Amino acid sequence: MAAPAAAESAGLRPAEPAHTDEAVELSRALSRLLPGLEADNKLGRRRALEAVRHALEEEAGPDSDPAAFQGPWTRLLLPRLLRCLADPAEGCRALAVHLLVLGLRRTTRPRDALPHLIPALAARLAGPEPARRPPPEVCEEVRLALVQLLGLAVDLGGTALAPYLDDAVRVLRSTLLDPFAAVRRESCQCAAALARATPDHFHMQSESLIGPLMQTISHQHWKVRVAVIEATGTVIQFGNGKSVDDVLSHFAQRLFDDVPQVRQAVTTVVGGWLLNLRDRYSFFHKLIPLLLSSFNDEIPEITDSAASLWEKIGLQWQKENEEDLKDKLDFASPPPAHYPPQESRPGLGCRELVFRNLSKILPAICHDITDWVVGTRVKSAQLLPVLLLHAEDHITQHLEILLRTLQQACADEEKAVVSGCMRSAELIGTFVNPEVFLKLILPMLRKSPSPSGLLVLASVIRGCPREALQPHLEVIATELAQAHICQGSENDLYLEHLLLCVQALVSVCGEDCSRASLQLMEVLVTIMAVSGAASLGDKAQETMDLLATVEQVNGSLDLYRKHMGSLMEWVTASHQDWTVHSAELMQFSIIVTQSGPAIGEALQHVVPTLRACLQPARDPQMRLKLFTILSKVLLKPKDTVNSQGQFHSYLETVIKDILAPSLQWHAGRTAAAIRTAAVSCLWALTSSDTLSAKQIQEVQEALMPQILTTLEEDSQMTRLISCRIINVFLKTSGDVIDPDKFIKIYPELLKRLDDVSNDVRMAAASTLITWLKCINSSDGKSYFQNNIQYLYKELLVHLDDPESAIQDAVLEVLKEGSVLFPDLLVRETEAVIHKHRSATYCEQLLQHMQAAPAAP
Repeated sequence: MAAPAAAESAGLRPAEPAHTDEAVELSRALSRLLPGLEADNKLGRRRALEAVRHALEEEAGPDSDPAAFQGPWTRLLLPRLLRCLADPAEGCRALAVHLLVLGLRRTTRPRDALPHLIPALAARLAGPEPARRPPPEVCEEVRLALVQLLGLAVDLGGTALAPYLDDAVRVLRSTLLDPFAAVRRESCQCAAALARATPDHFHMQSESLIGPLMQTISHQHWKVRVAVIEATGTVIQFGNGKSVDDVLSHFAQRLFDDVPQVRQAVTTVVGGWLLNLRDRYSFFHKLIPLLLSSFNDEIPEITDSAASLWEKIGLQWQKENEEDLKDKLDFASPPPAHYPPQESRPGLGCRELVFRNLSKILPAICHDITDWVVGTRVKSAQLLPVLLLHAEDHITQHLEILLRTLQQACADEEKAVVSGCMRSAELIGTFVNPEVFLKLILPMLRKSPSPSGLLVLASVIRGCPREALQPHLEVIATELAQAHICQGSENDLYLEHLLLCVQALVSVCGEDCSRASLQLMEVLVTIMAVSGAASLGDKAQETMDLLATVEQVNGSLDLYRKHMGSLMEWVTASHQDWTVHSAELMQFSIIVTQSGPAIGEALQHVVPTLRACLQPARDPQMRLKLFTILSKVLLKPKDTVNSQGQFHSYLETVIKDILAPSLQWHAGRTAAAIRTAAVSCLWALTSSDTLSAKQIQEVQEALMPQILTTLEEDSQMTRLISCRIINVFLKTSGDVIDPDKFIKIYPELLKRLDDVSNDVRMAAASTLITWLKCINSSDGKSYFQNNIQYLYKELLVHLDDPESAIQDAVLEVLKEGSVLFPDLLVRETEAVIHKHRSATYCEQLLQHMQAAPAAP
């Protein structure tokens, strides 16, 4: 042992025969084979390379000593193999790359190969700079193998790669844009490995890789996109943090990627930067929105990953700023009393991070939420409530820009955008004092009422606590009831959002709404009146029922009864200026037709309004609409206008001032339609059991001349109803009618037997029977003998009618009239029986008279 020790102390290596022998043997074997690499034909070169591979795998196999391989590798094999990288034959180049990989893995000092290997790789993969030409290596598989070889050199070389960083980066800048997707993926992994291997020097070169990476981040293969995102994260982590600005927009676009793995990669990388980036404090306001955007991802795993990373970031920041947060940590404030139940409150660090950066984040969000790209608007609208949930009451100082943005965004056609904005508005209601947000929202509505503005107000109210909103309930309800808001538009969307405001007030304030129920009813009545959609009217009625429930009254009819006087004063104040298009006319219509018995308590408002608006000089279309309303309520007077038994006090006004002027004949179709409507109202009035016999007689005395005139109307409906009205008049009046007036009735009815409508003819026949009954009960029958004889003759003619139903009806009239002057009728019948096509009816008539008892 003394000799080796002495030699070692003298600076000499002791003899190592085994190593030397193995190295010498390998050198000899390679020396025999390597000349073949210079052969002129590619087959010879390939055989030589195969032989070298066999020698390396057999003689320098895994069991051989690596130290013995180092010398032959560096001195003989490496230079020759590097020259083979430029071999014209693709197979030879591929074998050369494979042998270089074997050599690097076997050698004890792979770093020694770097001075020759890296430039050679740069020559094959990057080509000359600055010209952007295709790489000298044309084969995709060989380029992939070369990039893998570079990755192996980076892994094995470590920090020794620093002097060759320029060449390595130049290679990656080219291969990151390679047409072959696998080369791009391998280049991304190599770039990340290079950044980790040379942390002290890489920052000087990192920026040059950002451009190629961002050109590749939208590659059609999702695995390439994932590799680029992960590589970018590492390159910036170990490189220059300023590059964050260059990649933010690209990362934001990848949050819209259809592939979940890509979105997950963005979330992971951004979370890693927020945790570990050296300059992260400078980029908090830019990176936080990217991470929080993943909170609304459709894939639960991505959402959970983002939440977990965000919690770690908040805790880390809280720990790093413990002194600054000492008071808040020692005296932690509880969550707001009405914190959204479906949400979990973020930690203090997370809340503080958002609050301190909100002034920088919010302008960008407000800009993007109105972007022309749908996806950008949706993401921004989904992100905003997440930020507001963290900021809590600190959003008060940003309220003006928030409300202005929400009002604009709530008009978006995309439902997801509107949904996110509604959620944001609800959070404003939760965290901000109503006195503050109402000072901004209500003036906006006064200045320019819009569907979006009403939707924001409804959402804010919905999120507001009841006790906070209670003092402002009447102010809001009064504002909504103002004409410029509740009548601001007839658009269904506008009215729907107006209804949402009322629904929000009722649902949040409950029984407190009794203090503003009149104003809320005015709004609901307006919605039902103005809306053109039946479904919206039904929703308004449901809301009115709900309002009645919270007020603890028995349905909406009691609610009308409670406020009927005020509602009528409100709606009829401008009746002198009404036209068919007036909102007040439509409101009046809803109140009159929907209030049921309550309308009977407001006749002092209803009847004068009808009298004023139904004068012939007023708008014809409006009169037509009002007559339609009047006829509806007169059909069931006990349940409407006469619910209190007071309608008789206004009967004279209705007859003389409302119906009579409208029954007068005037030229034109509109005037005819008004007469039809007036006749319909009169029929509804007389056919109900509201009026006594005496009252009907009064109506008959006033209106019989006009009704006889309407028997000549072009409208079949008018003629039919007129016949029925005369029938009612005759049944009620008995024999009290002036004979001179009475005698004028039957000729008009007789004319109706020639009517084009069978219904009118049947009604006329029925009325003639009643007319004859009136004579039969009269003491002065002889006064009418000549008229009855004329009537017999005319009726006998109608027995020849082609319609059997009409023949039957006329026969019944004759039978009724036969008791008056039977002998006269017999003579008239026998005189014409031989002329009748339907002699059977004449025979039936004669048989009836023979069987009938003699008249007294």
